[in-house]
Amino acid sequence: MENKIPRLLGTIPLSRCRPARYAGYVQLRRGSTSPSSSENWRQPPAWTNVAEDEIANLAAMRRRPLALEDLLKHGQPPLSRQALLDSANFTLSLLPARLAYRIQCLRNLPFIVVSNPHVSQIYNNYLHSLSTLLPYQQRRITTLEEEKQFAEVMADLVQTHTNTIPILARGFLECKKYISPSEVTRFLDSHLRARIGTRLIAEQHLALHFASQPLSDENPNPPHSERDHALSNYIGVIDTALRPSQIVRSCEHFVSEICELRYGVRPTLEINGEPDASFAYIPVHVEYIITELLKNAFRAVVESGNEREPIEVTIAAAPDIPNHRYNDVSNIPHHARDGDVDLDANEEILVANENIRMTNTSSQSITIRIRDRGGGIPPEILPHIWSYSFTTFSENEHPGGGNGNIDALNTISGSSGNSSTIAGLGYGLPLSRAYAEYFGGSIAIQSLWGWGTDVYLTLQGVGRIGE
Repeated sequence: MENKIPRLLGTIPLSRCRPARYAGYVQLRRGSTSPSSSENWRQPPAWTNVAEDEIANLAAMRRRPLALEDLLKHGQPPLSRQALLDSANFTLSLLPARLAYRIQCLRNLPFIVVSNPHVSQIYNNYLHSLSTLLPYQQRRITTLEEEKQFAEVMADLVQTHTNTIPILARGFLECKKYISPSEVTRFLDSHLRARIGTRLIAEQHLALHFASQPLSDENPNPPHSERDHALSNYIGVIDTALRPSQIVRSCEHFVSEICELRYGVRPTLEINGEPDASFAYIPVHVEYIITELLKNAFRAVVESGNEREPIEVTIAAAPDIPNHRYNDVSNIPHHARDGDVDLDANEEILVANENIRMTNTSSQSITIRIRDRGGGIPPEILPHIWSYSFTTFSENEHPGGGNGNIDALNTISGSSGNSSTIAGLGYGLPLSRAYAEYFGGSIAIQSLWGWGTDVYLTLQGVGRIGE
């Protein structure tokens, strides 16, 4: 059994941040569960037809942004029987409408683009996931056996969409003659931000599911000695005591090895400010962002000949701000909003159980500055750094394979803009911004051409978690 769950993104290994207790849903997906005692909850076939009116009705449902508080509300694992059922029903209340809306957005692309085999594969993946969820959408999950079957569905959904980004990248690269770069950027901004939320909702329930075993209808309250021993600071995929400095060091080691392999040198990195600062956030998101930013900084200093100049990382924590919600949709810039957000839906989502109460939280902001002496960003490149770049590779250099290892290193560099084998499709910086902005954060860049670049990453987390 693997000691990891399918990754949010295929770009980097996530084992450094992912607790071992999330292991197991690869086996679950292969059918290790016993048959359901309820005929209505039997695992659906791999493919079923979805009626057009069902997609239209689901896509028209109101959707609001996902908040970190939504993922914390079910409590610290291992969960009780009722809390686990509430988590499953909450997950089920969110996903079908989001999947249906993405299907409609894909259909709105030019027909020749949707006909591309790679884009068509993503479209069919969404249809498959929606058809798998629909049999469960009309009723509540009321038993642990049903919840176990539902966890199978979530495992299938996560696995199905693992390689969405590299597959879409290849598809749009092949269709660049038929759709403008601005249209592609607009679609991907919406689609990939929506994917963050959909995947996070599914992975959160899976993490809570495995951290709460062995629950069963026959034994709904097993003794604590029989339960999985979850790390006390984790609630699902959220680390409530995340230390950015530890992730920076982990990512530094990973990027240094790539840099030494490609260039034969290993730049140094210094951390200052508040290295002991911590807050509640999702480690895999921070790891992806930091890795992409460090890749750019390392490449810049090496290719500018300043590899002896250390890259400086400064961590600063803002004071807690009680009872303040950063990710109110009205306060989020349009480009930063989840692609599945209904901008007219400001009311709370109807959750599965009225007894669920929001965790007592306060918001907290942490800013990380990454400063390099890599020569800065060329003025002719600076206006395009937030665009998804599809022309870095030639027609004969399609990234691909099934592993999703897109290496996005070409966005910020001290070079003259010439691509190298270390460069990828240019998805790294816009995707990093999408991850930062999803919960109300930001990425800002200040470049002094001929000198270097400062990147300011601000993350809005949750400060103190109430008992």
